[in-house]
Amino acid sequence: MKKSIIVIFFILPIILIAQKQLKIPVVKGDMLIAIFNKYQLSNFSCNDAQFCKLNNLKQKELILAGKSYFLPIKVYQYNGNSIRSTIGINDFELAKKIESYNKTVQNNSLKMDNFKKGELWVPFHLTNSCFIKNFELRIEKKTLKDYPIFGKAHQSVTIIDDKLKNSIYYLVSGHGGPDPGAIGNYGNQSLCEDEYSYDITLRLAKNLLAHNATVYLIIRDTNDGIRSNDILPCDKDEICWKNQVIPLNQKQRLKQRSDMVNSLYLKNKPANKNQYMIVIHIDSQSKSKRADMFFYHHSNSKHGKKLANQLQKTIKENYKIYQKGRGYSGKVTTRNLHMVRESHPATVYIELGNIMNPQDQKRFVLKSNRQAVADWLTHGILEN
Repeated sequence: MKKSIIVIFFILPIILIAQKQLKIPVVKGDMLIAIFNKYQLSNFSCNDAQFCKLNNLKQKELILAGKSYFLPIKVYQYNGNSIRSTIGINDFELAKKIESYNKTVQNNSLKMDNFKKGELWVPFHLTNSCFIKNFELRIEKKTLKDYPIFGKAHQSVTIIDDKLKNSIYYLVSGHGGPDPGAIGNYGNQSLCEDEYSYDITLRLAKNLLAHNATVYLIIRDTNDGIRSNDILPCDKDEICWKNQVIPLNQKQRLKQRSDMVNSLYLKNKPANKNQYMIVIHIDSQSKSKRADMFFYHHSNSKHGKKLANQLQKTIKENYKIYQKGRGYSGKVTTRNLHMVRESHPATVYIELGNIMNPQDQKRFVLKSNRQAVADWLTHGILEN
């Protein structure tokens, strides 16, 4: 009698973890360095290499406006249980770091919902060898600070490095209070110079703080914050550091801010730090005339001249990348302006464009362009 051989097949469960790669569009003015900073991907060379691999690029900086690119961030649908089971890991400490990353990008308004209600983002550097090599060396420096002046959606600032730790910046946006500055017509809307110069100044301030600079916003509006609207309503409630009412008289107004900068400069001088003042305005010229960004400095200030030249060089380089063939005519010159002449710190006075010109208006009206201007200026400051 033949014995029957019973073969029992055990079917082992296969767990498939659904994931995708985060993909973002690039608009005119976007710089990859700024995108990496925003998504907390800087300082990790493996992220650079992975970005090139995902997008079939030979060099990290070769990005074009109008295209979309994969970032080295995997996106998982949170399973409602835990981070570890969602992405298939056992490391509790790694899960906590991934949780912290998701809270940071949510606080910075890059993702709308808490990961427990939807998507869990996992950056490449946290789950690969560069996590041990680079991240551990820098984790102690990465701190989160809140600055309510930027508004609720933007108040959290992540300190990403110490590149500007020994520098102080006094940022002065033009006009304000009873003086709106130049006013351009945009359809049936009015564009007030002080509102747009202030929004760009706030964005620049946040960028500088991320590199651990000391920043003073000399002109302030406690209820505006960084805004996303195209049309920024004109108002008159700006104040001068810290709580001074801005005078109507122009001479008094300028003296108030230069006196305040000078008093802070003298107070901070014993700290032996580099001190700079950056004044941001928007010009008013004939409606038909386009105007590139141009820069003024004091004739006797070698540090002001050096920074102005570096900013102009950076803007020119970015025009070549993002606006090929357009050309750039922004100059660096000296000018006998009150804020340049009467202020102690090395000063750069910037005119961002012509608020009357329809093409230049796009530089201010689109929030992505306002951010690009701030990012380009930050890049120039870092290169100075």
